[in-house]
Amino acid sequence: MAGLLAGLLGRFGKPSQELIVFAIAVACFIFFAVSLQGFASIGNIVAMLRSIAILGILSTGMAVVVIGRGLDLSQVSVMAISAAWTLTLMNGGMTLFPAMALGLLFALAIGVLNGWIIAFIEIPPLFATLATGLVCFGVGRWLLIDSVHAYPPKGADDFLFIGQGHLVGIPMPIIIFIVAAVFVHWMLSRTVVGRHIFGLGDNMLAARLMGVAVRPLIIFSYAFSAFIAFIAGLTMASSVASMNTEVINSTLVFDVLLVVVLGGISLSGGRGSIVSVVVGACLIGILLNGMTILNVNSDAQNIAKSVVLLAAIVIDRRLHPKDEETDKQGDH
Repeated sequence: MAGLLAGLLGRFGKPSQELIVFAIAVACFIFFAVSLQGFASIGNIVAMLRSIAILGILSTGMAVVVIGRGLDLSQVSVMAISAAWTLTLMNGGMTLFPAMALGLLFALAIGVLNGWIIAFIEIPPLFATLATGLVCFGVGRWLLIDSVHAYPPKGADDFLFIGQGHLVGIPMPIIIFIVAAVFVHWMLSRTVVGRHIFGLGDNMLAARLMGVAVRPLIIFSYAFSAFIAFIAGLTMASSVASMNTEVINSTLVFDVLLVVVLGGISLSGGRGSIVSVVVGACLIGILLNGMTILNVNSDAQNIAKSVVLLAAIVIDRRLHPKDEETDKQGDH
């Protein structure tokens, strides 16, 4: 097998991780379509896309941070608490848009705090965002939310449309994922900010020497991740007409990292695209949907996801090996 892969690489050149994952996704889809009745039906495909929409939305925000050589472990906490507080405010008599505005401000505050701690105090993102995620959850449960679950008030049809409505026959969560992916792709590929984020992840010292405002850019990337988390929270809460804040204890944040790394966004920073996120999300959706139809239990599914994540990291290291200069710049 190793010889065969080496031969293919030698014949067709060094493929991108994104292309490898896309090929695997197509192969998995064909396998499940042939072996499982109803897998390839339009209804199941739509249901599969809807099931990964929240994961995909969160991954677009995480992608921006990871491309800039960061990490945001507070994303799920921000999603849960900001959405739950929005619902709590609505139940207290506040109308939809002011409640959403306050929920968004809370999310942005956590994002800016993340960026400030990382950019100015220079605490590694892993520890900084882990701590702020716990602070966000604790403050939310203590001061902002009455219970573990938050529900929309009766008659909140405008809010429920976000997650339960359809536009031209397509469920809104899928549309929101598509819009988020297109917008982030445009930002990263067509704007100065996007080019600077790639430069930041590729070589922070060089970006600083070229005049890039590195610290404000770091704050922006984490604030943007928090903004996307808020959008995902509204989508999740309106889809099921509730927000369970215990989602912080789920594997969701690791699933987001799985999608980002699996698609080819390098943990070394400076590489990747939102197309990678879409490819990674589709592969995870296909695998989970197929295993669910096969009645594979959740523990086995988590093991499968862990193996896939580890394989993706190994592939990332093989395709994007660090050189001495890259290692040094990561310490600045």
